[in-house]
Amino acid sequence: MRRLTYLCIAMTSIQDLIRSSIATKEKLLLDQTMQEEIRKVADACIQVFRSGGKVLFCGNGGSAADAQHIAAELSGRFYTDRDPLYAEALHVNSSYLTAVANDYSFDVVYSRMVKACGRKGDLLVGISTSGNSPNIIKALQEARSLGMTTVGMTGEKGGKMNSYCHYLLKSPSTDTPRIQETHILMGHIICQLIEEGIFQS
Repeated sequence: MRRLTYLCIAMTSIQDLIRSSIATKEKLLLDQTMQEEIRKVADACIQVFRSGGKVLFCGNGGSAADAQHIAAELSGRFYTDRDPLYAEALHVNSSYLTAVANDYSFDVVYSRMVKACGRKGDLLVGISTSGNSPNIIKALQEARSLGMTTVGMTGEKGGKMNSYCHYLLKSPSTDTPRIQETHILMGHIICQLIEEGIFQS
């Protein structure tokens, strides 16, 4: 009996978490303004790739994983068997990351790499659930100074990212796991729109 009671409690908790995730996505489903912003980001990426530019990504923790995930969908493939696109997550060189964090500051690990490889006409996607991560903000500032397009992926408040992004994709939540789940949904939508826009048009 005790084991059965435990399983019922655990199942209820799991179902509540699933419902919470669905509810966040339903908010996005009803938000026409944010859907239009997603399309604008995809169009901006298409323009960059067609011009021979690159799309760079940066984030911390789970957002770094999302950055690498989305970059891989573009540089590898999403649905379509097609040519690769120049997309890269800026944290993948661990020797660089640890050296700069040790010798300078973790706050500049991304801005220094943007300065090294970013060019006018490229695009930077900074991912921060709070919108306030110092190293992401500095990377966005550096990108803007170089003439790059800046995109932020964050939570519903936007944080400091509001001031440094040409386009801001806000997950309609303040709960980090729900924000991250919506970010990867947005990322997948953007990847599909890019493939269709470049390779099926």
